[in-house]
Amino acid sequence: MVVNTELEKSVGYLFKNKDLFERALKHRSCGKNNNERLEFLGDSILGFVVADALYQRFPKEKEGILTRFRSYVVKGETLYQVALKLNLTDYVVVGPGELKSGGYRRESTLADCVEAIIGAIYLDGGLEPAKAFIFKYFNGFIEQLDKESFGKDAKTRLQELLQKHQVDLPDYAVKSIDGKDHHQIFNVTCSVSHFSIVTTGRGTSRRKAEQQAAERALQGIHDRQSKN
Repeated sequence: MVVNTELEKSVGYLFKNKDLFERALKHRSCGKNNNERLEFLGDSILGFVVADALYQRFPKEKEGILTRFRSYVVKGETLYQVALKLNLTDYVVVGPGELKSGGYRRESTLADCVEAIIGAIYLDGGLEPAKAFIFKYFNGFIEQLDKESFGKDAKTRLQELLQKHQVDLPDYAVKSIDGKDHHQIFNVTCSVSHFSIVTTGRGTSRRKAEQQAAERALQGIHDRQSKN
């Protein structure tokens, strides 16, 4: 329970029902009392909250664009990035088979866990704390949305942003590769010298890790520009 108290700090919510929080972290490979039902609930809540935020933020956009924006924000890759920010690989509970195969690092497992946490927060404290968690970890993705860059991956958007500023392009480097050949995890860095930003990314391929690092670099640049 001490470990999960640390996770609660990252989540930003103190659970009254600790068993509910524990269940949110249990993969279906654990058998009964797993997080699948919470994942189902959290998926719906996330979709609703993001849809509402997009409706308010883009009052002139048509339904088709809003639907595409929502799909981008709630997709598995985004959920996986949130999971890594929460260090869920240290907390998710899987069965013996999944543990042996490295399933606790699988993108889909971690993404599902994020949705389950949202569902658990909602059941324990209602909609407002669930919304607070979603805004804390997903608002950065919403703020970066615009029609011109939508559909482009993070590396492309970062490159175009730096070209617009007429500064050096980012430098990507593989720092380490964890795991066995059939389930490797790549750890990379993305260095943006003009903004003095160095971010990290993890993924099951070098490309995915670089995309995550680029996304974090974009968020870092966005945060700095927002403060100025």
